[in-house]
Amino acid sequence: MNHSFRFPCGQSRREWIWQAGCGFAGLSLLDLLNSDKAFGAPNERKDDASVSKSPTQSTSTAQSSQSNRSESSERTRSRQIKSCIFLTMNGAPSQVDTFDYKPALKKYAGKTLPKDKTYINSGGRKVGYLTPEWRAFRPGGESGLMVSDYFPNVRAHADKLCVLNSCHTDSHAHGSALVAMNTGKTQIGRPSLGSWTVYGLGSENENLPGYVVMLDQRGGPISGQANWSSGFMPASHAGTPFRSRGQPILDLEAPESVRGVPQKREFEFLQTINETHAKQRDFDAKFLSRIKSYELAYRMQSAAPEAVDLSQESADTLRAYGVGSAVTDEYGRNCLIARRLVERGVRFVQLYSGGGHLEETWDAHESIEKNHGQHAAEVDQPIAALLQDLQQRGLLDETLVIWGGEFGRMPFSEGKDAPGRNHNPYGYSMWLAGGGVRGGMNYGETDELGFEAVTNRVHLHDLHATILHLMGLDHEHLTYFFQGRNESLTDVGGRVIKDIMA
Repeated sequence: MNHSFRFPCGQSRREWIWQAGCGFAGLSLLDLLNSDKAFGAPNERKDDASVSKSPTQSTSTAQSSQSNRSESSERTRSRQIKSCIFLTMNGAPSQVDTFDYKPALKKYAGKTLPKDKTYINSGGRKVGYLTPEWRAFRPGGESGLMVSDYFPNVRAHADKLCVLNSCHTDSHAHGSALVAMNTGKTQIGRPSLGSWTVYGLGSENENLPGYVVMLDQRGGPISGQANWSSGFMPASHAGTPFRSRGQPILDLEAPESVRGVPQKREFEFLQTINETHAKQRDFDAKFLSRIKSYELAYRMQSAAPEAVDLSQESADTLRAYGVGSAVTDEYGRNCLIARRLVERGVRFVQLYSGGGHLEETWDAHESIEKNHGQHAAEVDQPIAALLQDLQQRGLLDETLVIWGGEFGRMPFSEGKDAPGRNHNPYGYSMWLAGGGVRGGMNYGETDELGFEAVTNRVHLHDLHATILHLMGLDHEHLTYFFQGRNESLTDVGGRVIKDIMA
């Protein structure tokens, strides 16, 4: 066989067979024409999870639909949540001081943890004495869901919350545990939950990223960009960091001297060069992804500032979110921007509370009252306002809201007369609210001390499988072929928690 044979067009047999499949790019072209109203129909929001809308206007980027997406009709369900807002409490809140009421801690206060808990990993820190909650729990709503006084405003929305009290994870270290919460694995280099969601569903706004991340002004998590990375997927699926003040994206705005017609001509010229370059390199996926990022950045120059422009909001709305207050202003702005983003079709928004390390996050080793008192005060009112605002605007039914950290905290102190608590990966709480979730309920239990998940245990793979299911995606069929295997967010595990479905 002549392995060097090439067709008259200059292609080898393998190249010809590969390119023959590119007729499927016509599907992307149809979508592009439709988004430009070439068929006279408005560009409305779509509910079909099996179609990933291409956010690009160029021929070269249409070829990127040849990425190794695993298409399957089994990804979809009849109902789909359109957006997700993940309220990430960086540093790990204490479950027994927030949403997991444990009256037995008063009974056993001052005693040590039972000796059968010998597998505890204290990370070298002192194992102290059982300590009750630092602020009282009270029932909220018609359901009577018990919520701590750290969250009095959120408690008013107890009937919207589905509290998962039996979560557990694979690491007790902040960096690896937060990476696992976001990507499903403790190792760096995998796509995040937001990336999988955008990969599976596409974006509904061609002028904004499908996945937006808003960090705490005190800094990002210690494991950094790995938490919103697209991993081995194209970079177009990665999270885009936004700021709540000034330019939402650094270096996005073009210099005044090249704005308008000059910039448009320059961009069109670059498109021509890039398309030629892509054809010469068999439409390399990484290169096409880079082109898509540049094209999106160009469109975002006008769309992103408008999305974060809070001057369009009423004084009552700003006041409800706590915008303007010294304590709640930053997180209030972020929560309000999150609502504006999902209104505009952004698929996944992640808001971080707590930045940097130790007491600047929810990492309450020194004092639960001092630490949680500060951070809960910053987020309680904005989160409650977000839930109320989404409901009033008819968005809560199609928006999934998630609250939680990378793990929980121990039910005991870190020593004698020590008011802080150490890390606890064995049992902790998270909550979900919004479309597709039953509100006003607890799911799962820790033991009577709040130390370890014992009933209806929820591993982070179960949490991810459930989130994807609520978003209309099947975690077993949403795969990406990489280095010889079909990779998935939940890998070899994960179950959908159907008991919490509305």
